[in-house]
Amino acid sequence: MFISKNTFKLLRFPFSFFLMPLFLLAMSQATVLSLYKTLSAFVIIHFFIYPASNGYNSFVDRDEGSIGGLERPPLPTRQLFYVTIFLDVAGLILAICLVNYLFALCLFIYICASRAYSAKQTRLKRYAVLGFLTVVFFQGAFTYFTSMTGIAEGQLQPVLSTFFILMACSLQIAGAYPLTQVYQHQQDLKDGVVTLSYRLGYNGTFLFTACMFLLCNVFYYLYFNASQRMLNFFVLQLFFLPVIVFFCWWFYHVFVNPAQANFKNTMRMNWVASTSMNLCFIVLYLINHY
Repeated sequence: MFISKNTFKLLRFPFSFFLMPLFLLAMSQATVLSLYKTLSAFVIIHFFIYPASNGYNSFVDRDEGSIGGLERPPLPTRQLFYVTIFLDVAGLILAICLVNYLFALCLFIYICASRAYSAKQTRLKRYAVLGFLTVVFFQGAFTYFTSMTGIAEGQLQPVLSTFFILMACSLQIAGAYPLTQVYQHQQDLKDGVVTLSYRLGYNGTFLFTACMFLLCNVFYYLYFNASQRMLNFFVLQLFFLPVIVFFCWWFYHVFVNPAQANFKNTMRMNWVASTSMNLCFIVLYLINHY
């Protein structure tokens, strides 16, 4: 099947880079992992499931303004819908064949949640709090859990440290997600979507994000302390610095001029945060395994 250039664009494969940190975190914290299953799980999540989710969201929303990763998105066609179905089904089949059934089940649940978030019939994204909580849970704690089932099945034990790391993951998304909505207020309202960022306002969004990141850091401390991996925590603080510096710089400029809450600065924030966190968790992987 020939995939058109516009369809390929709307799958937004590069956007998977922004969603990569929690998989790399899980990889860094697994005590024993299968390289074959880890690589398989990584490819399935980032090259099948995430692009399918991106594409379906674009197909339903038919965005005319900037969206994550695309400043001028093309209009979707029916082909995009069929490609997203193909990617989801192929991803699930590969998960069963190459990884394990629990991993495949988790992906299926994630796909259902992603569809419920975007689909016109359910449209969870139109509710400020419910939509926010859906993203925070499924892209946070649930993504970490799913990644761990693919990387090292059975290693995530029901102990207090597990609760700490799952909370840290969700709070990390809780801080980042409203910032991705800060430039879309009017576009979302035209589509009948009232986001948490809109409810909070520009300054409120930044203050909320600061609180979520602070709580996230507290839970990272609790986790690494309970796991006796405090070196990991100190390395994390080092990589948090560029994120904090850019966040404060952006907040100042938005406070002075709300027009600075735009697509360009949002993408800059995404790149700084994702690059810092991805590098951080790769370093933690090397520390813990080598």
